[in-house]
Amino acid sequence: MPSLFEMSAPIRVSEGEQSTSERFTRTLVALTRAIWHPDCTFETAIASICEAAARALRIERVSIWRYEVDKLQLRCLHAYHAGTGEHQPQESLEILSLDGDDYIAALKDVRTFNADDPRDDADTTVSNSHRALRDYLQRHRIHALLDAPAFVGGELQGVICHESVLGARIWSREETTFAASMGDYVAMAFEIARRRRAEAEIEHLRLHDATTGLPNRDYMIELIRQRLAVPIRKDEVTSIVHVEVNATGGAAWSAGFPTEDEVMGRIAARLRSFAGYGVEIARTRATAISLLITANPLKGTVIRLAEGVLAALSTMDWTDVEVDPSAAIGIALAQQGEIHDARVLLQQGQEAAKQASEGDRFAFAIYDHEHHASLVEAMRQERALRDAFARGQFEVHYQPEFDAASGRWVAAESLLRWRKGDRLVVAAEFIAVVEASDLMLPVGRWVLRQACQDAVGWPLRPDGPALGVRVNVSARQFDEPGLVEDVNAALEASGLDPARLCLELTETTLMRDIDHALEILAHLRALGVQLAIDDFGTGYASLVYLKRLPIDVLKIDRSFVQGLPDATTDVAIVQAIASLAQAFGAHVVAEGVEFRSQQDALLAIGVHRMQGWLYGKAMENDDLCRVVGTSFHPHAVD
Repeated sequence: MPSLFEMSAPIRVSEGEQSTSERFTRTLVALTRAIWHPDCTFETAIASICEAAARALRIERVSIWRYEVDKLQLRCLHAYHAGTGEHQPQESLEILSLDGDDYIAALKDVRTFNADDPRDDADTTVSNSHRALRDYLQRHRIHALLDAPAFVGGELQGVICHESVLGARIWSREETTFAASMGDYVAMAFEIARRRRAEAEIEHLRLHDATTGLPNRDYMIELIRQRLAVPIRKDEVTSIVHVEVNATGGAAWSAGFPTEDEVMGRIAARLRSFAGYGVEIARTRATAISLLITANPLKGTVIRLAEGVLAALSTMDWTDVEVDPSAAIGIALAQQGEIHDARVLLQQGQEAAKQASEGDRFAFAIYDHEHHASLVEAMRQERALRDAFARGQFEVHYQPEFDAASGRWVAAESLLRWRKGDRLVVAAEFIAVVEASDLMLPVGRWVLRQACQDAVGWPLRPDGPALGVRVNVSARQFDEPGLVEDVNAALEASGLDPARLCLELTETTLMRDIDHALEILAHLRALGVQLAIDDFGTGYASLVYLKRLPIDVLKIDRSFVQGLPDATTDVAIVQAIASLAQAFGAHVVAEGVEFRSQQDALLAIGVHRMQGWLYGKAMENDDLCRVVGTSFHPHAVD
């Protein structure tokens, strides 16, 4: 095997315009500024050292290694190739096992270790080194090397290797001195990294609870302060979900097992799953954990988080029969500019938790004061609506649609109702809360499926086509992806003829993004369903856009029907809408018809299809089946 250091003519390095000494000095000054910069990481520091050393010494390769004394090995931390300007990827860096190696012993006794002449004793050291080192030198075709150890506190921490791969190299005294300085800079980088790790550990201990490993009260206070300082939208709130744990195990504490900290440790481990993007968690009291919502801080998000936490804690399995903790959650909310002191918001959460503890073993309460009354009520109502939907208290009722010209029932509009004890609550009283939350999507999907399923069972009339069913689609449903799939799924599940289903949308919903609306409507029409504009005349539809919409039905808002037949303005508006519908080839339906005089006025204008109390209020499905199976005789009095 040829020698690793077969000599060719030594490489002569051009001095250029500046002296070698000046070049080295400038390099060291620049490195000092870079390494001590507060933004300089350890990885950046050693990369800079490698690149600067290669440029200053004008060599092809520089690498930095950490000496792992417990494993008796060198681990390459960084390698730089001057010829290509590449920093070697971390995954390709090498590890050399040097058990019983003379190389390490030599490094501990010198400022630099070089091999530029095989006749030197240093070369003999390399020749006698462990096979791993000799294989490394041959594998990388290293003809000459100049290594400098890095000592911290008198202990060898690593080494920087300056390697010549193009040919033999005779190192000058200035180069040897510079290389030794590079070893000092590597040691400096090691030490700075160690100090920063120690400072980070101290800061971590200052801001974290030692028992649970969670951030502590000081950490949470700072997070809340930062959150309160950030401008938020009008519909957002800064939200604290404060969890007070009643962990009094009675005799269990006096027995010494399990301890309060052990119980809180298990609870903290369970609640860690709620931390992550948008939620921060901390142990803010001996028996309390607080969660701060920082992303999507809407009312519904807070309620869902509180319910999820209670569900997680109430289902914990405690093997110690003496221990059965309960939990009370306090929710505190602050809209933009309301609270400026983070401690105030956290205190409000604690007070709300105290109120919740007076109820069930697992319950939550919202900090309630006069300024938050409407917000609190909306959140309470949203929770009640969630419970109602989960318990099957929502119902779909139907208001029939009548063709006064033919005397036939033609359709029925599905309307959401809430069976709240003995009271039937109409949608107008709660739909705004549903639409503002993520309940809208599952509720809307359920109404669609239920309406299609009910319509399949409606009685067929021998003197006309089967009744159509009209289903309202909210703006939230229309904007979310998946509406077309939901409609198709409802049709397939029920077996309803698509031509019998009519989806009702408002002008406002359609006009917000006309291109998006046209795309969705085209997909819906491809399913074979009909499309209607509800409450027509109350929005801001432009005729330029309106004529592009594939609409089958225009529904005249009840506000224009109420003044008939005496209000000339309402008569003119209804006439105009009827003319538009005729021009578009669409049917027109009048809503809110309560009196025979209104019916007669509409018939005179040319509007035949009507809906309102004159023909029937919204009714349950069974009642609708009975009504449409009979002939209709409108009330004879106004």
